[in-house]
Amino acid sequence: MTNEREKLKNQEHTLTFFQMVIVTGFTGGIIWSITAYLCFFFHFTSIEPNIILEPFTVGVWRKMWIGKILAILFYGLISIGAAIVYYLTLKKFKSMWAGAAYGLFLCGFVLFILNPIFPSMKPLFKLDLNTIITCACIYVVYGVFIGYSISYEHSRVEKFKKRAAAKAGTQI
Repeated sequence: MTNEREKLKNQEHTLTFFQMVIVTGFTGGIIWSITAYLCFFFHFTSIEPNIILEPFTVGVWRKMWIGKILAILFYGLISIGAAIVYYLTLKKFKSMWAGAAYGLFLCGFVLFILNPIFPSMKPLFKLDLNTIITCACIYVVYGVFIGYSISYEHSRVEKFKKRAAAKAGTQI
């Protein structure tokens, strides 16, 4: 009985690959939405990140601290979905360029496709150049963060599986 308890205490608490994807997505959403708030604060962009709440909420509270915190958390949740999409489609690419391209794709998706959902956001061709460049840069580094994290972990898991299979083959 005590031997079983000792084994349980000594076991490492590791995440599955899919759990790591979820944590990476949430963390990326938090980090890069905070970065977007800093860019808005320093006037690099005219799009305030709490615009994400616009289709769902009414009131001035969106511009207050509670709106900013909720927007950051909402970006974290949405980012989980973006990380899962990367996991399902691009995890085998070992280059940071796949993540950068994914980030640009997401930027284009938000600025072209989702633009009508946000009434206070100007259409893409009416946005100033600083806003477009800042938006693209944030999405590129976000995509690299998500993509490289997921691709690195996928590569590591595959190497581990190959070593385990090779070990099992030699022990027979």
